[in-house]
Amino acid sequence: MIYFLSDAHLGSKAIERGWAHQKKVIDLLRQMGKDATAIYMLGDMFDFWFEYYITDKSKKQYSEFMHTVRHLVRKGVRVHFFTGNHDLWTFGGLKQMTGMIIHHHPYSFTTCGKTLYLAHGDGLLPDDYSNLYPPKVQRKIKSFMRLRAFFHNRVAQFMFRCLPPRLGNWLGYGWAKKSRLKELANPFPYKGEDKEELVLYAKEMEQKEHHDYYVFGHRHIDLDLQISRDSRVILLGDCFKLFTYAQMDEKGQMSLCNF
Repeated sequence: MIYFLSDAHLGSKAIERGWAHQKKVIDLLRQMGKDATAIYMLGDMFDFWFEYYITDKSKKQYSEFMHTVRHLVRKGVRVHFFTGNHDLWTFGGLKQMTGMIIHHHPYSFTTCGKTLYLAHGDGLLPDDYSNLYPPKVQRKIKSFMRLRAFFHNRVAQFMFRCLPPRLGNWLGYGWAKKSRLKELANPFPYKGEDKEELVLYAKEMEQKEHHDYYVFGHRHIDLDLQISRDSRVILLGDCFKLFTYAQMDEKGQMSLCNF
């Protein structure tokens, strides 16, 4: 069995009883580990993750999670980690701690007779998005893309890595908390097949190269949508509110599940 999950936002200051939340994610991984050949974590598993030049003692809060992942890897489970927009700042430390395979970009592969396209989903837009949305929505998208470009800027990353972890984490977790509280207060519902950016992006990709499944995180909604005769878009939901994930059996059949 192959499993897919995303958006656990471990460590979020907006989630009450954070340890209980982390334990539920760990229990989910242990359940998957019973029959998993591979597990794909599609981004934002942490609400904020940054690797500084100075040792960050706060990472100890994730020690049980790390131990669980290392155990899965040692069992022979291929564990893949996709960076999201909250945990993109890994510079080799996360791989060293867990043995996970780290992906910074979308990833395509074939398994069980099916072709898959995997990504967290942030920054993926159809080419003609400016013609699809009103000016107000366009401004929001452009604002997010500017912020995303800043987060990926090497100079900005270098300067932030020089900060004391205590200060960097205060800034990072504070920013992430505001994002989480905003979403909890005003959830972002499914926009519809003709407006949902990741659906439109997948349809555009399908015209260039066929994939049986397009699997994304990021949106915090669970969706299984047929976009052509042999192609489906899977939005994974999340693992902090919905606790949804996807699984694919040895025949290449994928389904969304609840934990």
